[in-house]
Amino acid sequence: MKKITIAIDGFSSCGKSTMAKDLAREIGYIYIDSGAMYRAVTLYSLQQGIFGDNGIDEERLRREMGQIRIAFQLNADTGRPDTYLNGVNVEQQIRTMEVSSHVSPVAALPFVREALVKLQQEMGRQKGIVMDGRDIGTTVFPDAELKVFVTASPEIRAQRRYEELKAKGEQADLQEILENVKQRDYIDQHREVSPLRKADDALLLDNSHLTIQEQKEWLFEQFNRLTQTAE
Repeated sequence: MKKITIAIDGFSSCGKSTMAKDLAREIGYIYIDSGAMYRAVTLYSLQQGIFGDNGIDEERLRREMGQIRIAFQLNADTGRPDTYLNGVNVEQQIRTMEVSSHVSPVAALPFVREALVKLQQEMGRQKGIVMDGRDIGTTVFPDAELKVFVTASPEIRAQRRYEELKAKGEQADLQEILENVKQRDYIDQHREVSPLRKADDALLLDNSHLTIQEQKEWLFEQFNRLTQTAE
């Protein structure tokens, strides 16, 4: 069967990564979490004191981008890839609220996007990949054979994020998360470079009231429809 590129874009906390990971495992494709890459750069910036009282020191981050190495390694226990920053597994650290509240300004920086888009395109050159993010179908892989744009109401996304953090034993405030979701939506849609938008040829999936299983079945159906038609 001919391998294709699958691009899944959408708003934060829509469950894009869960959908993409499950589909990749089901069909034997490689999964690449582009959002984790931006989170890794954000974590690096926080660890190195690049964030200050006046926001992010853009010039310093620009100088140090070459020192930031991001890779993915398969976790044998979960069957999913973990994110590594300069050789260290940071999969849990990049999912915290601290990183979530700082990632959008970092992701909006043109030189950060340019560096990571180039890396993402290199990762996907051989096809047979599922990648999720904000601009995969519009900027990274505009020629992807299957594009999906995922959305849900801010309130539902905030509730999902709240439950996810509580399940990990982390402190969480639902109202704070909701404000963060809305702020990220605004920044993602209004940034100068590669703003979040639905590609003209992307399939729209509003999963506000869908279960994870229903989402999986819908996505697998789209994949089968496309690949079987291609054959």
